[in-house]
Amino acid sequence: MEILRHAVLLVHLTGFAILFGAWVVQVVNGQRRLTNLMNWGLLIAAVGGIILSAPFGLYPGQELDYVKIGTKLVILLVIGALLGIGMGRQRKTGATPPALFWLVGILTFANAAIATLWH
Repeated sequence: MEILRHAVLLVHLTGFAILFGAWVVQVVNGQRRLTNLMNWGLLIAAVGGIILSAPFGLYPGQELDYVKIGTKLVILLVIGALLGIGMGRQRKTGATPPALFWLVGILTFANAAIATLWH
């Protein structure tokens, strides 16, 4: 079960890397647009995270931190809402509102920081 848990963690991290990597590419290119690749990264990270929140493959005596999981889930939902709103406006006007674009990157990084630093 531990191997399965690590495989799901790999999928979860891959989703984060796709989401944040696609955002960084837009920053570096100076386009500042939201892409479908960001949506896919969010979906992959969300599915992996939800599976990881199930208590399987844990060491004896190890428990899940449900406050941390809930915090990360709320941030994930906000990122999803920002992507949806931003892509809708992008389709309508041809441009992404800068605040939405930057918030997606900041919240994605914050979610990774919470996962890494919160013990």
